[in-house]
Amino acid sequence: MTTGRLYGVGVGPGDPELVTVKAARLIGAADVVVFHSARHGRSIARSTAAPYLRGDQIEEQLVYPVTTEDTDDYQGEIDQFYAECAARLAAHLDAGRDVVVLAAGDPFFYGSYMHLHKRLADRYPTEVVPGVTSVSAGSAVLGRPLVERDEVLTILPGTLPAEVLADRLAHTDSAAVMKLGRTFKNVRTALESAGRLDDAWYVERATTGRERTAALSEVDPDTVPYFSLAVLPSRVPHRERAAVGEVVVVGLGPAGPEWLTPEARTALASADDLIGYGPYLDRVPPNPHQRKHPSDNRVEAERAAFALDLAKSGSRVVVVSSGDPGVFAMASAVLEVGDEEQFSSVPVRVLPGLTAAHAVASRVGAPLGHDYCVLSLSDRLKPWEVIAGRLEAAARADLVLAVYNPASRTRTWQVEAARDLLLAHRSPDTPVVIGRDVGGQQEDVRVVRLADLDPTEVDMRCLLLIGSTTTRTTGSGQVFTPRRYPA
Repeated sequence: MTTGRLYGVGVGPGDPELVTVKAARLIGAADVVVFHSARHGRSIARSTAAPYLRGDQIEEQLVYPVTTEDTDDYQGEIDQFYAECAARLAAHLDAGRDVVVLAAGDPFFYGSYMHLHKRLADRYPTEVVPGVTSVSAGSAVLGRPLVERDEVLTILPGTLPAEVLADRLAHTDSAAVMKLGRTFKNVRTALESAGRLDDAWYVERATTGRERTAALSEVDPDTVPYFSLAVLPSRVPHRERAAVGEVVVVGLGPAGPEWLTPEARTALASADDLIGYGPYLDRVPPNPHQRKHPSDNRVEAERAAFALDLAKSGSRVVVVSSGDPGVFAMASAVLEVGDEEQFSSVPVRVLPGLTAAHAVASRVGAPLGHDYCVLSLSDRLKPWEVIAGRLEAAARADLVLAVYNPASRTRTWQVEAARDLLLAHRSPDTPVVIGRDVGGQQEDVRVVRLADLDPTEVDMRCLLLIGSTTTRTTGSGQVFTPRRYPA
């Protein structure tokens, strides 16, 4: 027996001109047109499709019997409702009639059609025709992009608990929250808890004659219908150029994007200009809306002044550092130059990053589990006598040492000098972790004895962790410094 064909047809958010050509053709050709409505009888999907109806078609109105506020067994009653609706449609399909089920927005995007599809698609030939979603419509009427480049868009139902919504909203770039109405207060609370309320927009009945948009914080909860949504657009700035911009000093972490914090990611996406040492800038994906200004690694003051000058003329500037910008990196340089009177009006923020010391430590266990000292062996900005004195003090204090910038092409003797100085206070068996390019493609992490530390195996891409008298190596090769200090 030949049956009719079932179509789930998305008619978009409400504007009949946003119905696709294919949807309009199928609506006009259908034997039976099906639409949902509440008990008041009005159907957005049906009114949107009205220009494409022939006038002589069979119309099946599926009226929801309950809402979640009407019953203690909402799911049970809704399941029974859809079973009955599926039986009504099956009768038409068995009679050879083609059935079009109208769906506001897209049939498979929080749409009621999907419940009929699950009950009928295995018995009848079926086709689903996508439609413009309310999220796309909301973005369009706001004139704000949802996402750019590698930003993440999260779609959430407003029916989730406020604490769950807040957590999801705090950890995404962009978002749309559906099903407002009576959930609006809950959604507003979640946005406020997530620190995103000031970024949120409210869109009601997008693309229709009753469309309304507003900053969500200004919306009266008593005026919010079900057909509305909250939108957190792309964080990439949508603004006029300010009289004075800002400088944000961002830590990229020691390697790839998985070690970049969400806060740093947002700052990078929001920048007009990116400034930094060339290889570090190369780690930031290209964005046609941004300008990159690479420079040599030995011009920190000049780089800082350039960044501050750009911000002074209205640009949002990000200065990038590897690791954490406050650890032997650009934060201090920017703040030092920014303290000059000519830059006193320029705000400067510093965003932390995962340090190289902590990254290397994580690869071997917990060598930084007790007190430790961080120092640089570079004598480019301070004399070796100062470095040697600090090494001596740290050794006498029995601190674990995290040693940055241990060697370079022009500095080849400091590692040997530091090793010999420390051997005057530490056992030759003291564990030393040599971490090179941690997180990168050429990562190499080894543990050696202090007496066996070979300066020829250490370069600028390395970081050294030198244990204290209590630092131990386990049988499996892991290194840790106990929290308890011997009495």
